[in-house]
Amino acid sequence: MSLYLVQHGLSLGKDEDPEKGLSETGIATTKRIAEVAAGYNVRVQAIHHSAKKRARQTAELLAAALHPPAGTAEQSGLLPLDDVSRLAPQLASADQLMLVGHLPFMERLTGLLVSGDPQQLICKFQNSGIICLDQEPDRATWFIKWTLMPNIG
Repeated sequence: MSLYLVQHGLSLGKDEDPEKGLSETGIATTKRIAEVAAGYNVRVQAIHHSAKKRARQTAELLAAALHPPAGTAEQSGLLPLDDVSRLAPQLASADQLMLVGHLPFMERLTGLLVSGDPQQLICKFQNSGIICLDQEPDRATWFIKWTLMPNIG
C-alpha cells in the first residue's frame, strides 16, 4: 500500500493563461508519466488535487490512465504554502491515495513524512513526476519506495 505525491505538470505563464493551466508540454509529459505508471500497474483508489487549474488538469490526466475507483476530487490544504503538518496526520499508506499539488508543499510534505522535518529536502520533485511513499507495518515513519520522473538528468 502506498501514498503517491505528484507535482503538477508544466504550466503556462500568467500572460498566456491567467489561471496557469497546463502547457502542451505539461499535458504530453503528464500523459507519458501516467501511461508508464499504468504499465507498471500502479493502483490508486483516489486522486486528490489542489484548487489550482494546473493541479486539477494533472489529476484528470493521471486518472484517465490509472482509473481510480473513487475518481478525482479537490482537496483543501494542498496549495504551495499550506501547512504540511495539518495534512500529514491524516495520511495512511493503506488509502492508496495520490495527491497532486505544488512546490514547496510537496517537498515539505515529503520531508516531514520521511524525516520528521519539513525543511529537510528528501527528494527533488519534477513537474508531472510521481514519488511513491510507503510505511513499515506498525510504524508511523514513511520511506521512499520509488520515483517516476520525466527527466533523469
